[in-house]
Amino acid sequence: MTLTPDLARHFAAIALGHVVRPYPCKDDHVLDGEDDVRAPRLAHPVFYGSYDWHSCVHGWWTLLTLRRRHPAMPEAAAIAALAGDTFTTAKLAVERAYLDRPSSRGFERPYGWGWLLALHHEAERHPDQPWGDRLAPLAKAFAARLHDYLAVLTYPITVGTHGNTAFALILARRWALDHDAALVTRIDTWAERVFADRRDYRGWEPGGDEFLSPVLTAALLLADIRPPATFTPWFRALVVDNGWIDRECRPVTVSDRSDGKIAHLDGLNLSRAWCLRRIAGVVDDETLREPLRRRADEHVAAALPHVAGDYMGEHWLASFALLALLGEDGAL
Repeated sequence: MTLTPDLARHFAAIALGHVVRPYPCKDDHVLDGEDDVRAPRLAHPVFYGSYDWHSCVHGWWTLLTLRRRHPAMPEAAAIAALAGDTFTTAKLAVERAYLDRPSSRGFERPYGWGWLLALHHEAERHPDQPWGDRLAPLAKAFAARLHDYLAVLTYPITVGTHGNTAFALILARRWALDHDAALVTRIDTWAERVFADRRDYRGWEPGGDEFLSPVLTAALLLADIRPPATFTPWFRALVVDNGWIDRECRPVTVSDRSDGKIAHLDGLNLSRAWCLRRIAGVVDDETLREPLRRRADEHVAAALPHVAGDYMGEHWLASFALLALLGEDGAL
């Protein structure tokens, strides 16, 4: 399963339909007083759509990624025009100023932070446009917050939802490789400290509202950090030798796609596929590669027909489908 031109156009049409859709909106906003009551668009003139701030960020990542990979598709011009109207210096300055509120210390931490860095990384791959330069101050602000956060984060957050530490660090590290060597070192040191001794995974996965695999996101982070010779035996001891991949890592059932939390499970199928494909491209054990790829394909097949439909999934699932379909080709 690959990103075909037809699928690229389909994903682009979905994301174009929601990155500027202001309502419904789930606002991550702490009110310090009556003066903080406002419409979301006033505080977030760039990322006000897509139901919530982080989904709007990765909706834009989806659009820019599709524009770069399929520049001849008709939607590419619409993406560029909309991005030109959206990623202005003035609007991005408002987004940046919001972070200076004392109550914004934990705003979108860490999921939105990782995705904003991924968006900036992608924006820089469009040299015909100023988007990368304009997003840079916001990206640097989140990177600075991530430095400080890892300095005080004693334990990883291993849930399958937005608090997941490993997923955010995967996104952030790929940005940092080009922008912040000190952040790469901090991420690598922190990840080795908290994950190096993990083995024989027996977690109760999936949870009923998860869109990330706690164990596979941690594994993918280590796959990015370690050489294959040391990553492969660690991965085997974590989820292969105990039978978890074969026994438990199966496509999950989504019973109600109109329920925003239960709809997360379509994302779990897609994010697992992304992790499995990426890991298959890293392990140096030939006996692991094809089984991991087959399991990834099973997860994609279960979720791909449901990327569009109900807005509870439609406002974000195309991003995870794009991750899954690009897989070993590299979506970030």
